[in-house]
Amino acid sequence: MNGAESVVRSLHAGGVEICFANPGTSEMQFVDALDRTRLMRCVLGLFEGVVTGAADGYARMAGKPAVTLLHLAPGLANAGANMHNARKGRVPMVNIVGDHALRHQQYDAPLSGDVEGAAAPFSDWVRSARSAEGFAADAMAALAAACSKPGRVATLVAPADIGWDEGGVMADVIAPEGPAPLDETALSQAVRALEGGENTVILAGNSVLEDITALALLQGISERSGARVLAPVSSRRTERGRGRFEVPKIPYPINEALECLRPFTRAILIETPPPVAFFAYPGKPSLVLPENCEIIRLTGLDGDGPAAIAALADRIGARPGRPVDNPLPPAPQSGAITRETLAAAIANALPENAIVTDEMVTAGAHVYPAAAGAAPTSWLALTGGSIGIGLPLATGAALGAPGRPVIACQADGSAMYTIQALWTQAREGLDVTNVIFANRSYEILKGELRNVGANPGPAALNMLDLDRPELDFVALARGMGVPGRRVEDARELQQAIEDATREPGPFLIEAVM
Repeated sequence: MNGAESVVRSLHAGGVEICFANPGTSEMQFVDALDRTRLMRCVLGLFEGVVTGAADGYARMAGKPAVTLLHLAPGLANAGANMHNARKGRVPMVNIVGDHALRHQQYDAPLSGDVEGAAAPFSDWVRSARSAEGFAADAMAALAAACSKPGRVATLVAPADIGWDEGGVMADVIAPEGPAPLDETALSQAVRALEGGENTVILAGNSVLEDITALALLQGISERSGARVLAPVSSRRTERGRGRFEVPKIPYPINEALECLRPFTRAILIETPPPVAFFAYPGKPSLVLPENCEIIRLTGLDGDGPAAIAALADRIGARPGRPVDNPLPPAPQSGAITRETLAAAIANALPENAIVTDEMVTAGAHVYPAAAGAAPTSWLALTGGSIGIGLPLATGAALGAPGRPVIACQADGSAMYTIQALWTQAREGLDVTNVIFANRSYEILKGELRNVGANPGPAALNMLDLDRPELDFVALARGMGVPGRRVEDARELQQAIEDATREPGPFLIEAVM
């Protein structure tokens, strides 16, 4: 058994079932090992950002990491943006990145680069393998790091000869690090905050938003104490829709975020850090909680949020709440697709148990609240701010939760970063409905220009418009094997989404706004 086969067999024994790959010459021994063992489903992405974005979406739905197969420092650089998003979302991921054979590294071949250095900014754990005998043990250490609390991005650098050399030895599964124990002092502080009669907000993230039972208890705590519950601007996965406690998000725009949080004098944080503005702005603070707000960290990112909520509910005598369903907006009438009618069309079209991937950028401010009264859904957001994850995220989510319909709500500009994901959807026959919001603009950046006090002229706006020529997403999709249609009417848009989610395989809808 060579080193590569020992890694594949060991990772599979550890529960890894899928490999998202964009391999090159230095990874051919892994391609061979994956073929010979047939232990993992192998999914090809035509760009490394598709590979890591799909691995992110898979892990969010499957609850465990995939492995990616990437090529040298340049391939890793292409993958970095969506590794960044996974790292910010605390999504587990194991990356195997090929490198030149150890004996070849001294010659500075054309593709030579500092693979560990390229991995470091986007990884929580990095190691380079040094022997075929220890290769699988390195891989199992990477898997344990990825699966520890909170989820981590682990990157293992794999010199080519370590993979093809004989002497590979299977390695045992390493138990991941569990959550940090609950801090009883912090629990008592949280109880006093809830019983103190001051304006208190509970900020909850990560596994809390994924747990319907924890959400119901949060509702009960809120009802008993009067505290408000809010979620971060973006979260890796939120269970929402009818029958579930709807947790509003802190707004993305800085002025709205400051106004939202202004009343609170105490904040209880559960699996989330103190909220911070996405960017600095002239005359605006970076931290968006009021300066005089007392912060109580009930759990850190490494804590068990649902267990902490259960303990808190027990201490104050709160019981699970009974969610009051939000009303759906009226179904849109025939007419132009605006942000409001777009939101109504999507909210009314969402099928039961759908997965929604959210890279809507500006349009999301309307769609997200409108969908609060929709059928139960799992909502996956852009977590690290690096655009170009929506289509790969939907691709991976469909593989992580087979049988569930996936709706990718996707801005047009960011869609072009990883449009190749459509090809993977077609190749794998995935049930993904891709809805492209075609406003022909980086609309959010026009607002950011105003936020920094600019008075943009034609040259500035020219860098933010996506016309001349206009993108034809239906043609792009067709070229990668995905059927599609262009829609300009709001009522027709709702019908198009409903039709697409009932049919097997991927589909693209270009919603012209």
